[in-house]
Amino acid sequence: MIVGNFKDLTASEITSNEAKNAAMKVLVSPSEGWEDHVMRVIELEAEGFSPKHQHDWPHINYVIEGEGTLLIEDTLHELKAGSYAFVPSNTLHQFSNTGPSPLKFICIVPVKGHK
Repeated sequence: MIVGNFKDLTASEITSNEAKNAAMKVLVSPSEGWEDHVMRVIELEAEGFSPKHQHDWPHINYVIEGEGTLLIEDTLHELKAGSYAFVPSNTLHQFSNTGPSPLKFICIVPVKGHK
């Protein structure tokens, strides 16, 4: 069991040539007792984006704050606080911040999808 506060966690920069102004905080993982999945918060600063990629696992996302877009295959979806998305396995996708403040969203993946 774990109870914590997001503000107390240290972000790790997402180091990819295909990402910009991106960081991640891990909230719950096997280290905290969730053996099969990892819940993390992705933070994209102004003009930030995640890599455009696809992989063989799905992820579940919920936007906490900010504004942005989620590209899924060839469709661009607007995001704002309260938006949620399920990105299926093997689906091309990319998150981008389109606003002046950080875009923060929860991202839940199976353990094999957490790097």
